[in-house]
Amino acid sequence: MFNASNASFRDPSGFLFEHKGKLYRQINQSYKSDYDLLINSGLYKILVDKGQLIPHEEVKVKPNIPNVAYKVIEPTLVPFISYPYEWSFNQLKNAALQTLNIQRRAMKYGLSLKDASAYNVQFVDGKPLLIDTLSFEIYEEGKPWVAYRQFCQHFLAPLALMSKIDIRLSQLLRIYIDGIPLDLTSELLPKNTHLNLKLKMHIHMHASAQKKYANLSVQKPENNPYLSQKSFEVLIESLRSTIKSLSWKPIGTEWADYYNETNYSDNAFAKKREVVKNMINKVKPKLIWDIGANTGFFSKVAIEEGSRVISYDIDPCAVDKNYLECKASKEKNILPLLLDLTNPSPALGWANSERMSFIQRGPADMVLALALVHHLAISNNVPLSRLAEFFKKCSNWLIIEFVPKEDSQVQRLLTTRKDIFDHYNKKDFESAFSTNFDIRESISIPGTKRTLYLMEAH
Repeated sequence: MFNASNASFRDPSGFLFEHKGKLYRQINQSYKSDYDLLINSGLYKILVDKGQLIPHEEVKVKPNIPNVAYKVIEPTLVPFISYPYEWSFNQLKNAALQTLNIQRRAMKYGLSLKDASAYNVQFVDGKPLLIDTLSFEIYEEGKPWVAYRQFCQHFLAPLALMSKIDIRLSQLLRIYIDGIPLDLTSELLPKNTHLNLKLKMHIHMHASAQKKYANLSVQKPENNPYLSQKSFEVLIESLRSTIKSLSWKPIGTEWADYYNETNYSDNAFAKKREVVKNMINKVKPKLIWDIGANTGFFSKVAIEEGSRVISYDIDPCAVDKNYLECKASKEKNILPLLLDLTNPSPALGWANSERMSFIQRGPADMVLALALVHHLAISNNVPLSRLAEFFKKCSNWLIIEFVPKEDSQVQRLLTTRKDIFDHYNKKDFESAFSTNFDIRESISIPGTKRTLYLMEAH
């Protein structure tokens, strides 16, 4: 049975489909010339060798729609799918620069990107990688870059808003799945960005041009402005320098500096590390979701045991620090991502099926929920029973930390609200989680009132 992927149905050049548990991409006859040049020019090989493009193999599998098919390829599977609204500032920035680097290289081989969607990029082994083999087309000198607006909406607009106004504006990408509209970006950006010549050209003037020509009849190709190859190269270089000039420094926040301010003594923290390490080693999970990972300390503990980790946190600062540390150390097995557990990434797009929800991308082999439950139960009023049900959906194995009311971190949460949490205690915690899990191990951390649990779903 063939199942066409909901993530690629818009592309007339081809589409992804599943057959007998494997993922394939059908290439249509309409894309024959572009695909042949991609392969025969040597561009495909050099991009794969440089770690910029997902590898694939041509296979003898029946096409999903045979009458329009040219070839079927089997791409290397991406270990975990993430989305731009889950990336930190520097993840999005590096994905943008990778897209432009690929475009520069493609032009040397007579090709150009016809798509510059951020959704065509995934982080694999810590690096941004183009996963859409059908994003290229034969370059024709004089034609404008068809992906220019898409690149600006998917990359430049959110980065400019994050850099110049507020890092949280990245979440506009959840609302605008085709990229943040340039007219909206232009309106939101500070007036002084009109003095930045590159932002003025690529955002403000670009938005004005879109508005001016939006209601005009379609121009004939011969009337389109001529863009020489040299001018095209200047445009790409201008975009690169604009992206590079945008910055956001992850300064200290409540959670990014958590490990500097925790009430753990050095000995207690070392004991916690040892216990978590031993619990992971008993299960030997291949994939761990570290939820509430902060800057990834325990994610790094997990990879020492051979696991691959998706390192989630709500704080953009903590996630960006985690990513930059992983990048600096060339860490391949940790993927830091933004996650608000009280409002996780939903299923988005056409029929709510183009982008998967947080839960749909599971389950993991194990979840780490360290110093997390009190934030959800007290700050967000989520009952312990609902937490247990949720974590069971995420994984069969759970390492979870219970932080009692006597702990200074919980007391801090209660300073600004009335204590209505009569059932927030160790006994009721164990009772609530025992409905969905068997408690395999519980260990008190010396010098604290905290307890670590290893649980298995039943």
